[in-house]
Amino acid sequence: MFAKILIANRGEIACRVIKTARKMGIATVAVYSDADRDAVHVEMADEAVHIGPSPAAQSYLVPENIIAACKAKGAEAVHPGYGFLSERASFCEALEKEGIIFIGPKPKAIRAMGDKIESKKFANAANVSTVPGWLGVIENAGHAEKIAGEIGYPVMIKASAGGGGKGMRIAWSKAEVRDGFDRARSEAKSSFGDDRVFIEKFVVNPRHIEIQVLADAHGNALYLGERECSIQRRNQKIVEEAPSPFLDAKTRKAMGEQSVALARAVDYQSAGTVEFIVDGEKNFYFLEMNTRLQVEHPVTELVTGIDLVEQMIRIAAGEKLAIKQSDVKLNGWAVESRLYAEDPYRNFVPSIGRLTRYRPPEEG
Repeated sequence: MFAKILIANRGEIACRVIKTARKMGIATVAVYSDADRDAVHVEMADEAVHIGPSPAAQSYLVPENIIAACKAKGAEAVHPGYGFLSERASFCEALEKEGIIFIGPKPKAIRAMGDKIESKKFANAANVSTVPGWLGVIENAGHAEKIAGEIGYPVMIKASAGGGGKGMRIAWSKAEVRDGFDRARSEAKSSFGDDRVFIEKFVVNPRHIEIQVLADAHGNALYLGERECSIQRRNQKIVEEAPSPFLDAKTRKAMGEQSVALARAVDYQSAGTVEFIVDGEKNFYFLEMNTRLQVEHPVTELVTGIDLVEQMIRIAAGEKLAIKQSDVKLNGWAVESRLYAEDPYRNFVPSIGRLTRYRPPEEG
């Protein structure tokens, strides 16, 4: 087991990782920018290293700064949290070159699942249910229109490198396909530096349900139930709950087994999340795989009693999973709600404002 790890993040998730590391007897190193000099995660950690100016692009997103901090403090491994460098394969490779362990999946798995077109190809090969669509090169708007006609309306046009709802357009007609294709490509290019898009059948009024998986380096893999994330605005999750009030045991098992099959197909080693859309008849289709710890992971921890951060650390240290699928039981119900700065009087448009009162929830 590691003696010391560095958390390459800030705020809530950094505190979350530090809490588990402390429970495991592992020393922690925090990193901080100018803006976070007095942040809670800096106070919680055993040691802290300044890594640059306030802008994330000059601090938390600079691999060289993270590696230098590891060397300065003797950290053997890095937990990336979520966001920032958590899904950057090149960061994993840079750590490997320095003999530092990345607490997460291998670069190959990150790359395979980070590209939506490639991930769907892996899913198809692993016999995971996918939405009917076109995963080849789309030459132009006319070609997109032809593909949409063959698939059948409505269709969804998506950026291959997309995320967070960017580079997505729903089209109900030829005209909307032409407009949506151009807009999706442009948005994908500006947001991700990659203008590749694909087209698939749009599932009307779907539920968004994701499966939590764990896999180690010894061939063991299992699923920890689901999280329902159907309440969204602008393709951003608002409420996450576990278990889903919609799924039955049979569908849960089928989704879990397909998620494990996909994890095995890409030699996944860590905690990961396989996202699905589910129609009213409980037919489910692969959406994407997130190769990191999810923001909403605590709802799974609360209903299973399994510390996902601890499992990630143990897997990265080379340990075998100590739990089997038969050990996983869902007990109770948990919900997480995200707080957004929005104006409810103007159709919930994103809005800035002053936070005048805040009372953190009490921990049980």
